Amino acid sequence: MFNWEGVSEFVAVAEAESFTAAAKRLGISTAQVSRQISALETRLGTKLFYRTTRKVSTTEVGRVYYQHCRQVLDGLEEAERAITHLQSTPRGTLRITAPVTYGEGTIAPLLNDFACRYPDLTIDLHLSNNKVDLIEEGFDLAIRLGKLEDSSMMAKRLGTRAIYVCASPDYLSRFGRPDSLSELDAHNCLKGTLDYWRFQEGGKSRNIRVKGSLRCNSGHALTDAALKGLGIVQLPDYYVQPHLDSGRLIPLLTQFTENDDGIYALYPHNRHLSPKVRLLVDYLSEQLQNKPV
Repeated sequence: MFNWEGVSEFVAVAEAESFTAAAKRLGISTAQVSRQISALETRLGTKLFYRTTRKVSTTEVGRVYYQHCRQVLDGLEEAERAITHLQSTPRGTLRITAPVTYGEGTIAPLLNDFACRYPDLTIDLHLSNNKVDLIEEGFDLAIRLGKLEDSSMMAKRLGTRAIYVCASPDYLSRFGRPDSLSELDAHNCLKGTLDYWRFQEGGKSRNIRVKGSLRCNSGHALTDAALKGLGIVQLPDYYVQPHLDSGRLIPLLTQFTENDDGIYALYPHNRHLSPKVRLLVDYLSEQLQNKPV
C-alpha cells in the first residue's frame, strides 16, 4: 500500500519554494515539514530539493516526482468535490415503501415535490400495507403509522396523525350519541382489520373490543359506510377530516382520543444514512410537522 507520509509537505514546499511558507500553508511547524521531507527522501532513496540559505528548489528527480504527486492530489481534491456535490445535490435511486392510502394521499405528493427539487434523483415508491423486509427487499426507507412493533429497525418520528371516532348526523339521530366508552357496546361499530379500538383514559392507553354489522380492510369503504349512516367508525384524519369539516360526520368521544399516534420513518439498524436518505427524512419531518391538522 502506498505511503502518503510527506507527500503533501513535499508538494507544498515545491510550490512555495520555502519550508517556512509551506508550513504556514499547511498549518504545521517548519520543523515538522523538514522532518517529513527528510523521511520521504530517505524512503525514496533520492534527494528531492536543493537547499540553500536563500532558496529551496526541486532537483530533476524532485520535478518529476512533483508532477506525479500533483496529479494525484488534484485527483483527490476532485474526489472530495464530487462527494461534497453528491451530498448537496443528491442523485441516484431512493426506494421507499409506505401504506397505500397514506402513501397515495400524503407521502407521494411530498416525494413528487422532493423530486422537483432534486431532478437527479430517481424515486421508487412501493405502496403496500404489508410490512416488507427493508434489507431483504432493498428499501432505503419505510413509512410506518401508529404504534411501532419492536424490531431491529431504527425509527425517526416524522409527525403525528389524529384518530377520530365519528358517525353521521343521521345515525346519531336514530341511535343516539355515546358519551362513554362503555356505551359503544350498544352501537353498531364498523370495524377494520382489528377487533378493538384504541383510546386513552386516565392517561393510559385502553383497547375496547367493538362489534358491528360491517368489517372491511379499506378505510375509504368504512368512511362511505359511516357517511351513509350504517354505524360508527374509528379512522385516521386523512380518511375523515374533510367530512368532519363539512359536518357530514360528527366527532365522538373526543375526551378519550389517543393523541400520540405517530408517523415514522424506519431504516435498517447500524446502517449509516446516506446523505440523500437523511435529506429526505429531514424534508418529510419538516413537511409533516408543519402540516395543518
